Amino acid sequence: MSVPLPPVLVVDDEKNMRLSLQTMLGDEGYQTRAVESAESALELLGHEEFFLVITDARLGGMSGYDFLRRVRTQWPDLPVLMITAYATPKLAVEVIKAGAMDYLAKPFAPEELLHAVARCAERHRLLRENERLRAHASATYRLEQIVGDCPKMRELRGLIQTVAPTDARVLILGESGTGKELVAGAIHSLSQRRQASYVRINCAAIPETLLESELFGHEKGAFTGALKQKPGRVEEADGGTLFLDEIADMSRPLQAKLLRFLEDGTFTRVGGTQELRVDVRLVAATNRDIVQAIAAGEFREDLFHRLNVVQLRLPPLRERGDDILLLAEHFLKAFAGSMNRSVKRTSPAARQKLLAHHWPGNVRELRNVIERALILERGAEVQPGSLPDFELEARLHKADLPRTAGDGPLDVVVADFERELINTTLAQNHFNLSKTAERLKISRHALRYRMQRLNVALPSGSEEDTPAPVGKEANEA
Repeated sequence: MSVPLPPVLVVDDEKNMRLSLQTMLGDEGYQTRAVESAESALELLGHEEFFLVITDARLGGMSGYDFLRRVRTQWPDLPVLMITAYATPKLAVEVIKAGAMDYLAKPFAPEELLHAVARCAERHRLLRENERLRAHASATYRLEQIVGDCPKMRELRGLIQTVAPTDARVLILGESGTGKELVAGAIHSLSQRRQASYVRINCAAIPETLLESELFGHEKGAFTGALKQKPGRVEEADGGTLFLDEIADMSRPLQAKLLRFLEDGTFTRVGGTQELRVDVRLVAATNRDIVQAIAAGEFREDLFHRLNVVQLRLPPLRERGDDILLLAEHFLKAFAGSMNRSVKRTSPAARQKLLAHHWPGNVRELRNVIERALILERGAEVQPGSLPDFELEARLHKADLPRTAGDGPLDVVVADFERELINTTLAQNHFNLSKTAERLKISRHALRYRMQRLNVALPSGSEEDTPAPVGKEANEA
């Protein structure tokens, strides 16, 4: 067998039967341990792992039925196959009710036994694989993967640690690419439900006509193509966490059904009449302006309040300052390892270019940029030439340029606005001072003066950054 299995435990007070079963199972590649009493079997179960117990119904000392009840109490997930020489329909029902996986009547064909054992072996493999996948899913989303040292990110990590152990619903807001899915996964991995399922649905990626069926399931014949009953993702997430990404893209009728589900955990499958109930923690996210969506009648206000028990806002990358460099180094290390590259760091000029970009695609865009740089770079440091020129990104997001409001004093807000505008315009014009000055409708010398005052530097390889004059040209700035 390709996957190693624990042994089978054989319990029978007849020596010949024990030897016969051991030979039969050994010929098929199964390991076995055999004992003559239920008492010995219970002691062995306390110290070793088995994927199946095969026991006779009649044993010296404790009977096979009492042994079965003890096993079901202490090891509820361990399958038990009962063998009996006195099989009747009534006895079969009693054995199954007592918790046996199956029973065989003596005399039985070897194929019958081996078929039952093979089913248990496959069940064991599937359970182990499920545990492995769940462990992998939990490892994929860890709080440590939310990289950032700016005040907003430190506050965010603290909130996640506080909220995750509760069952409170969480609404995650933020632009596309800021890491909403990573935050949702971290909430699940730190929650009391982390051993249960973590189910994700992107509401924008599934056609509106299919989303309800995907979410709540459907009955056979509910619509064309519904050839059999299909449980929904809410049933799959029972006991665990359901993450609804881009929830603002959900249709109004489905929002109403989701609202009812959030009230008491009940729902009906599409085309069904039976009311079902599950225990699910809901985490939702959207990159849209939720208030604007409510005002436009595209999102129900009552659903917003139902979801908005705890609200987490992810800042865009352009507002995170030196976190850009921190994330760049994080991705650099990850990609260097997976690609077996020797690139160790980013050069000062490359760091300046990264800081000057507006990052409309946020962390996702930065990740792609670093991956590209690792592919192209041949030296030990990432150079500006290995980074994109960001021309398309800048053109796509002209309207997103600078913010026009802030919480600080007016002179600080104006300086931040001016610095961001100059950095963005420089990137759009490939750090050409003449073109940037022309775009900003100021002289080249005035631009130099403003850059010096605002501590804006040019990356190496661009125009020479000479000190700005402090005379007449400076005054016109």
